[in-house]
Amino acid sequence: MSSSSVVFSIFVVFAGAAVLATAALFARQAMIVAYIVVGVAFGPAGFGLVKDAQWLDEVAKIGIMFLLYLLGLNMVPSQLWKMLREAMTVTGLSSVIFFAFGAATGLTFGFTSTEAVVIGAAMMFSSTIIGLKLLPTTALHHQHTGQVMISVLLLQDLLAIIVLLALQGQTNAEGPWGGFALELVALPLLLVTAYALEHWVLEPLLVRFDQIQEYMFLLVIAWCLSLAEFANRLGLSHEIGAFIAGVALANCPAALFIADSLRPLRDFFLILFFFSLGASLDLAVVDTVLWPSACLALGVLVLKPLVFRFLLLRAGETEKLAREAGVRLGQVSEFSLLVAVLAVEVGALSARASFVVQLATMISFVASSYLIVMRYPTPIAVRDSLRQD
Repeated sequence: MSSSSVVFSIFVVFAGAAVLATAALFARQAMIVAYIVVGVAFGPAGFGLVKDAQWLDEVAKIGIMFLLYLLGLNMVPSQLWKMLREAMTVTGLSSVIFFAFGAATGLTFGFTSTEAVVIGAAMMFSSTIIGLKLLPTTALHHQHTGQVMISVLLLQDLLAIIVLLALQGQTNAEGPWGGFALELVALPLLLVTAYALEHWVLEPLLVRFDQIQEYMFLLVIAWCLSLAEFANRLGLSHEIGAFIAGVALANCPAALFIADSLRPLRDFFLILFFFSLGASLDLAVVDTVLWPSACLALGVLVLKPLVFRFLLLRAGETEKLAREAGVRLGQVSEFSLLVAVLAVEVGALSARASFVVQLATMISFVASSYLIVMRYPTPIAVRDSLRQD
């Protein structure tokens, strides 16, 4: 691809995303929806302004690496253990219910048992982007609602990591069980190496040169990419390596600075990722996946708020908190998109089944965003009384 084509493709992605993101904000939608719609509109299946989205897909995966890196940075081991104990029952039981719903729906529409299992796994997660981005900052950091949602979402993210590990094992020459066994050996080696290098090399350098922000920025990016590549050489995924890199740094005094400085870079690559997802959708097959996708999305939109409300009430939360948290967690996740993409790569999902998950996710994003901004305080609420930053 020529340099002019690269520049033009980047122009199409970001100019189109800016226009549709503006429209999305006026329509009280999460901007992630706009990025996917731009991909559908301007990708190969739409107007074809970006005819080859494969190179974008390769670059866009860096955004997922940084997303998991920042997720790991927020997982201070002591706090993580406390959250595990508090929210494990709610997250565990809800995940089983959502998995069963997704798998049963997949089987009902004629997908294979393997595809039904992956579809069920994709339904277990709620969107961190919608759940937290549409929560006012005061509620996120200073109210119990924010603590409950973060606990559930972090546990779901850990569960997503396990699912990704299991899918990664499918690509191993020894088969899925042999691959998973090798990962169980490779993962502790990656953890030990990461913590040793962080303690003896990275943290001393960060402390020594903490006044030189350009150097810190360079070092933490190199750390993320180095652990990602090391994980890949061990037979794990780049994403798992990036996550471990973040967890290893979570106790570092500079973790907050690192997280703040990397968010714009993460967002840049995530825009490319969601564009590439939209560009990969084949509009010609939408009519063949619309019904299963709509059933999955509708089921999630109805089932998740009810299940979370019931389980949170049983856990001792108030009716108001349980109802609100259930609605805010009542959609499919961006991690479900990642599971669908990876499952196709390893042969666990057909392209049609992957489209079902992706379309169900997008429908749930749109509908859930509307439900939240119409009923609860958000930074983009329709009514002034509900608009809170």
